[in-house]
Amino acid sequence: MKASDLFIRCLENEGVEYIFGIPGEENLDVMDSMIGSTIKFITTRHEQGAAFMADVYGRLTGKAGVCLATLGPGATNLVTGFADANMDHAPIIGIAGQGATTRMHKESHQILDLVNLFAPISKYSVQIREPEIVGEIVRKAFKAAEAEKPGGCFIDFPENIAAMQVEGKEPLKVQSAKPPVPPQDKISQAAEIISNARYPLVMAGNGVVRADANDALVAFAEKLNIPVATTFMAKGSIPFSHDLSLGTVGLQAQDYIACGFDRADVVICVGYDMIEYHPHLWNQEKTSKIIHIDMSPAEVDEHYILECGVIGDINAALKGIAAEAVPKSGSQAQTLREIIVEELTAHAENDSFPMVPQRIILDLRKALEPEDIVVSDVGAHKMWIARMYQAERPNTCIISNGFASMGIGLPGAIAAKLVFPDRTALTVTGDAGFLMNSQEIETALRIGVAIVILVWNDSKYGLIKWHQDRRFGRDTQIDFNNPDLVKYAESFGAKGYRVESAGDLLPILKKAIADNTVVLIDCPVDYSENMKLTEKLGNLVCPI
Repeated sequence: MKASDLFIRCLENEGVEYIFGIPGEENLDVMDSMIGSTIKFITTRHEQGAAFMADVYGRLTGKAGVCLATLGPGATNLVTGFADANMDHAPIIGIAGQGATTRMHKESHQILDLVNLFAPISKYSVQIREPEIVGEIVRKAFKAAEAEKPGGCFIDFPENIAAMQVEGKEPLKVQSAKPPVPPQDKISQAAEIISNARYPLVMAGNGVVRADANDALVAFAEKLNIPVATTFMAKGSIPFSHDLSLGTVGLQAQDYIACGFDRADVVICVGYDMIEYHPHLWNQEKTSKIIHIDMSPAEVDEHYILECGVIGDINAALKGIAAEAVPKSGSQAQTLREIIVEELTAHAENDSFPMVPQRIILDLRKALEPEDIVVSDVGAHKMWIARMYQAERPNTCIISNGFASMGIGLPGAIAAKLVFPDRTALTVTGDAGFLMNSQEIETALRIGVAIVILVWNDSKYGLIKWHQDRRFGRDTQIDFNNPDLVKYAESFGAKGYRVESAGDLLPILKKAIADNTVVLIDCPVDYSENMKLTEKLGNLVCPI
């Protein structure tokens, strides 16, 4: 068989369901070897869209999403989505065709050193130089991509190697290590610190979701009566409706939830990745006692000096500590939670138009079931979703946080619907981010996935205006013109609706979900609320 045949067999052996990508001249053998494969190839309209689909697939499943491109410009188009997955610790495998090894030693058409290009943004970047090593390379790539902490692995596959014959080789057995149980002395040390704390606070990070430790987190909080804040990427790891939930932390500004950190004498960081919310923002004075509970040792940072590190299986750590620690008495943060809930629901009846962000998010929450999935693109709307969207389940509000790349929303919603076809998959996107990968509407229609695209339309780079206004009191070069977004969607064969009053949005959302196809909703937004929020938070006085 050809090396490309073995390569596809290895991917099947790893349980790959989909490959997202675009065929090209230098991956001809790989594409041909997929004929008859159990793997479904999703032909996208841009390699960036393919990488974002693989990114969100990996985040939702814990299995590496796979994206494929040809050499040169095809491979460089993968970089943004691939880097997003790697920085957000989503498992992803990037594959690119490459020119023949016989011309890589010299200046040659479309040849780039892709291994070194991807090396800084991946856990493992490699070129297949001999057909005999295909099995080892594929197994190593998936092992690294799916290990805790997950990330990206890149494989460069020269066209002449792909076409070579290989005999006597089979895919390698898939193996993964079971996470170790944390040392008992560390569990006891953490329990003692928590028992002696006056105002402990949990910060749950993305590692809780990756470890499927959501139930253990809730049980830990309930047993010890400790309030929980989540990062953007851990939204829903404790339901927002839970009495011990303080919502989401992560805005780089003083917020109500930050008051809980100001008061806390012990911060229990569970599955926390430093890139989610840097400790200099919540431990400025370096006075908080920090307990680090994670599969991996803590990153070194002067604002993140540990009182205790509990390294190993997160579920086992939470259960062990909860069994030994003394529960806290009284209401640890009920007043703060009541203020947060009141603030998040204050605009439920705001009928102003264009719509305020708060009303849009409240109506969105009303339209969706707890298990439905919202994929946020990046822009001013992301900050409102991160702060206000009330997630009840883990991985139901997908936010690009570490790399924070615009354009992820629409491709991400396609991946979410492929993973969970019985749930509603909806992307909230700005008009700028939407048009960066809007061509993937055609992909969604062609493969038959129903998604809803809620576009917050202000004809501006709204987040940049927000930053410019905060810093300089004026803005520049942030305006642009949009096409008629409803007609644009309809030109692909999708449906389109335009919101013309605040009362329109909720019934339109319900209709769009019932339509069971690709639907775009053009919703004008009033981003003057951005500066109102900035002023409000700037004058905030902590209530506790």
